[in-house]
Amino acid sequence: MKRNHFLKSLIGASTFLGLPFTSFSKLNKQQIQERIRSLQQNIRGDLVGFSVDPIKKVRVGIIGLGNRGKILAQMLHWLIENDKAEIVGLSDLIEGNVEKVIQDLNGVQKSKPATYTKNENDWKNLVERDDVDLILIATPWRWHTPMAIYGMEQGKHVASEVPIAYTLSDCYKLIQTAEVTRKHCMMIENCCYNDEELFVLNMIQKGVFGDLTHAEGAYIHDLRKHMLSEDYYQGQWRIQHHRNRDGNFYTTHGIGPISNYLNIGHGDYYSTLTSISSREKNLSDAAKRKGSPFTDIKCGDMNTTMMKTAMGKTVMLQFDVHTGSPYSRINKVVGTGAVHAGYPSRLYIDNPEELKYWGHNWLSDEAYTDYKEKFTHPLIKKLKSISENYKQGHGGMDFVMIYRLITCLNKGVPLDQTVYDSITWSAITPLSELSVANSSETVEFPDFTGGTWKNDRDLEIMRMLS
Repeated sequence: MKRNHFLKSLIGASTFLGLPFTSFSKLNKQQIQERIRSLQQNIRGDLVGFSVDPIKKVRVGIIGLGNRGKILAQMLHWLIENDKAEIVGLSDLIEGNVEKVIQDLNGVQKSKPATYTKNENDWKNLVERDDVDLILIATPWRWHTPMAIYGMEQGKHVASEVPIAYTLSDCYKLIQTAEVTRKHCMMIENCCYNDEELFVLNMIQKGVFGDLTHAEGAYIHDLRKHMLSEDYYQGQWRIQHHRNRDGNFYTTHGIGPISNYLNIGHGDYYSTLTSISSREKNLSDAAKRKGSPFTDIKCGDMNTTMMKTAMGKTVMLQFDVHTGSPYSRINKVVGTGAVHAGYPSRLYIDNPEELKYWGHNWLSDEAYTDYKEKFTHPLIKKLKSISENYKQGHGGMDFVMIYRLITCLNKGVPLDQTVYDSITWSAITPLSELSVANSSETVEFPDFTGGTWKNDRDLEIMRMLS
């Protein structure tokens, strides 16, 4: 027991601080895997299909009201007006952020939310209230896990911004807490609710793609201006990760939709991972030009992580927020019957009867539009007239995500993602760091589901709610 405790502490500390990575370079592959497996104890997997009694009006507390928290609060407006939800409490260190959300609620909600802005721990007073059903967490990354755990321990369901965890030890703590408390613990990944990703998913589910073999996703987004700003990320917290760590820190925009495409956790699962980072150049050069003191960047400009599933499918995931490159999530998926690639969205349909078309041309705009109209996800069709008013939420997908979360709680049905999904997608970060630190050594992907991934079952996100 003492040895296991020590190994848990070692892995948690190394992936949390990004400092003692040299210790891992002295370990062989077997030793690394033993240390990872030591964390895989006592996962029951019994929150698959988990639901609670219907909550007619979901009482929400929001922690963190910066750029992201304000948007999440706005996404609740329609649900508040239709008596599906109510914001009962708000917490942020900056009073002006809280006042802005309250101002936006004027004319939307009759009651004024309680506010918690006194100090760094005042959020706990919000979580401890008896009249809160759901805690939304939109704070800097280091707070996501402790806030989610404390929320569940206080009898609340929790939904956290991404990533919900970025150390292996925190991944297991979240699962264990959710299983003990019997509370929902979901990472709210908005790209799973974008109309392009849902369009592709619907085609896959309807058999257009045949058998899937490969997928690619990414977070390629020039964040140099934001990370070097003294105002955008309070205290410039985000760039500190890039100074101390090297790997893929933002996996979920790409891997969330891909995991749905590949039925991860629903009959297939990731088995191995290897990760490599390029040298760093762009962010440190930008810091020097700006006169920023943060020129000591450890994270490479481009990280590429490769994974294989138990059923033999492969995944490529990329991460680059240093380079002046156009935004892309790639969103590519390959099957025996079709191929899709994003940015811009293109579709190829394999037709063995017409050999002249093999592999040379994407569908014409007209043919693509026909497929888009035929296979638009029913959730997007249902909410189109409403979500048009919430375009500030990343083109409307934020509203679809929050609508779906609240509606599942209203109706007492399982959420679209389980705690096991949330952890699987987030754990790629510490696993990528371990691989990079060990000369891109392949690591086994831990089973965060207690073996339940082996059971074929339908995706919750394909279930329509009346």
